[in-house]
Amino acid sequence: MTPFTLLDYPDKTACIVWLAGCNMRCLYCYNPDIVLGKGNTDFETVIAFLKTRKGLLDGVVLSGGECTIHRNIITFIKEIKALGFTVKVDTNGSKPNVLKKLLSEKLIDYVALDFKSLPDAFKQITKSNLFSEFEESLLLLIASSIQFEVRTTIHSNLINKSELLKMRTYLETQNFEGNYYIQHFRNNVPTLTSLGRSDQKMTSTDFSPSKVKIVFRE
Repeated sequence: MTPFTLLDYPDKTACIVWLAGCNMRCLYCYNPDIVLGKGNTDFETVIAFLKTRKGLLDGVVLSGGECTIHRNIITFIKEIKALGFTVKVDTNGSKPNVLKKLLSEKLIDYVALDFKSLPDAFKQITKSNLFSEFEESLLLLIASSIQFEVRTTIHSNLINKSELLKMRTYLETQNFEGNYYIQHFRNNVPTLTSLGRSDQKMTSTDFSPSKVKIVFRE
């Protein structure tokens, strides 16, 4: 757990619960210990911690790894909501059936959806065949009333400006509107695969106006 953050949940004071394990192996992943390792805290310990933070924190961020692959995730979120916290989920969109249930039961309040790449590069980057699942999750979020964001991590060896423009066009064709958040790969951090240095330094001013606005995060 990260007991306090002002950066990971828009306009909320929150803690982060990092759930171990993932069904993707993204080359640039900077949480290899979480993706490949096992958790060192159980759900009961997290709930006990949250009981001490009632009135002090607004929300809980569930991240990873991939939090939606855990079989007890829905029960866990229900317990968090019962304590009065709002819930943000960081997800790669690979479990649309889980997301659909969370949305229908109003168990989550904000979603950050990772858009890894378009289909032609998806398997190379994620080592998975889960693009259609991602797309289903994207459409679920677009059709819902929940607050959500779409975000992409870029490494200069994997996604260039031309590819990023195609990704924005794809979002437009899916009737997504709003900010599309881009984060540059962070050099000099441990990652799942050694990719070398990323030298790509694009900014928002490199892109023309659109109903999908590209916003770079540091």
